[in-house]
Amino acid sequence: MPTVLITGANRGLGLEFTRQYARDGWRVLACCRAGKDAPDLRALSGDIEIHDLDVGDFDAIGQLAINLSGTAIDVLLNNAGFFGPKPKADNNPAQVFGHIDYGIWQEVIRINTFAPMKMAEAFVDHVGASTQKKIVTISSTEGSIAKTQGGVYAYKTSKAAVNMVMRNLSFDLKPRSIVTASFCPGWVKTRMGGATAPLEPAESIAGVRRVIEGLTLETTGRFWLYNGETVSW
Repeated sequence: MPTVLITGANRGLGLEFTRQYARDGWRVLACCRAGKDAPDLRALSGDIEIHDLDVGDFDAIGQLAINLSGTAIDVLLNNAGFFGPKPKADNNPAQVFGHIDYGIWQEVIRINTFAPMKMAEAFVDHVGASTQKKIVTISSTEGSIAKTQGGVYAYKTSKAAVNMVMRNLSFDLKPRSIVTASFCPGWVKTRMGGATAPLEPAESIAGVRRVIEGLTLETTGRFWLYNGETVSW
């Protein structure tokens, strides 16, 4: 039975990842900040272990890795993320030029960029002991330098930076036969994506999972769209 560890597993994309992997017979290590307050996650059926984890707490990441010592993790899935204030939806200009809140920028970078790196460092031996050996991070085309059109500085720079993290890891971990990848799940109907998004979570995550399944050392370090297309950096 393969094992996946998913961060941010209590809602949105993380909840759908958990649902689909559990449905297909995987052992799921579902991580979220407060498992006791995650009724949707607790309602899922399958081989699901819920672990409390705030990915912004790096000591907690290290402790969870110790607690799971000896557990082989086929797919380490860095899904937890933080958009920060939205200029239009929240009427908050904290990510707009001329109004930048640098404290918020630091928090966004910590969750979206530093945390996936810390997860990789903490769980590399768990992944290396598995059969599939994959580390995946949910990113966004908002982190594509080639596609950007300005604005939302904290979120966009955090995603561009985590793409570089995953690309660098592809070289450093290739000698250990560990594959890395970044994914844009598309614009999905979640709390972050909003009700007008064109994609349902089930479609997006099914697509991401198909690509994850086909990842190899020959394709390591790439930036993918949920439908299998690659994204320009």
